[in-house]
Amino acid sequence: MVRYMDYAATTFPKPECVLNKIDKVNRTLAVNTGRGAYRMAREAVQIIDETREKIADLVCASDASRVVLSPSVSVALNQILRGVNWKTKDVVYISPYEHNAVIRTLYDIQKKVEIQICQIPLKKNLEIDLEALSYRFSVQKPCCVCMTHISNVTGYILPIKEVAQLAKRYKALVVVDAAQSIGLLPIDVKEMEIDFLAFTGHKNLYGAFGVGGFIAQSEYPLQIVLSGGTGSDSKNLEMPEKMPGRYEFASPNIGAIAGCLEGIKWVQIRQKELFKREEELTKQLLDRLEKVDGVKVCRMPEGKQIGIVSFWIKGYRSEEIGMILDEDYNIAVRCGYHCAAYIHKWLKDEEYGGTVRVSVGWESKMEDVDVLIKAIQDLTEK
Repeated sequence: MVRYMDYAATTFPKPECVLNKIDKVNRTLAVNTGRGAYRMAREAVQIIDETREKIADLVCASDASRVVLSPSVSVALNQILRGVNWKTKDVVYISPYEHNAVIRTLYDIQKKVEIQICQIPLKKNLEIDLEALSYRFSVQKPCCVCMTHISNVTGYILPIKEVAQLAKRYKALVVVDAAQSIGLLPIDVKEMEIDFLAFTGHKNLYGAFGVGGFIAQSEYPLQIVLSGGTGSDSKNLEMPEKMPGRYEFASPNIGAIAGCLEGIKWVQIRQKELFKREEELTKQLLDRLEKVDGVKVCRMPEGKQIGIVSFWIKGYRSEEIGMILDEDYNIAVRCGYHCAAYIHKWLKDEEYGGTVRVSVGWESKMEDVDVLIKAIQDLTEK
């Protein structure tokens, strides 16, 4: 039996109800929505509409029509960031915790428009330094601020609301990557002053790969980045004016969307329980790993870390640990730099080849933690 501890990459296994829904829709309703007036096409449209409504409800969005569905959160972040009307010397702030879906996209934009990319300052304990950030904003006024909600490397819960309040003093756009948080943490895009929130269906919404998107709480008119067929007004060479069709292109993945909808329903019943389980297991991992000689753990301040723990073992490269855990103990973890280049400079983990990342979820048990700790003790005693 494989002990899966890589939930930050994707939740696995999926709930049975999600798997059944995906299978049923792919077998009986896998038609092209918006391209047919027949009953099955209308039923598929209803699934998409209900999915929008559930996502809007999950993040307290003002209108379900502001929910744009895309193939993934990376596509959604590209649509948002490339859709901004950047001007030379515009200043965009990013946290050092950002995923390459943000970093590489902005880097590519910078080569074409010469925007200035600035990092949000951290304290020595790796928390966002709000006081220092307030000062930096006053010196270099932000045009846009991009933040992940939960770090996929350290599990750190970033202070989205507090940073957004600072950014709004300068009328900056606030873009949030909620890939790790939606479904796990409460989110209110209005109260948190988020303009664009990107999400995925295959992590804490417990759906499958193939669907993500963004919520456009702001009225800011993003430029069109990707174009294609929408199934309506086909003689018009322009993309539709209205949301969400303006930013949706090509044929929707109805099977993945149906699975996402079922996953949201499943999560909404258990959201508090899911958070409590991950909180308890995270604490156990931190406390017990710290007690093993030769192990260094990335621990964030109390109450500001959830679901994800990164660590190192003296004398080992991270990929060596991952291979040993897999081959000798049937434990699946993630090793390396986790598509988040900047935070590893703060962690100073190059000699280890990045971190060993353990992440937990619904199917995780205390027994999994016990087996992992025993395996790490074996390694450090060799």
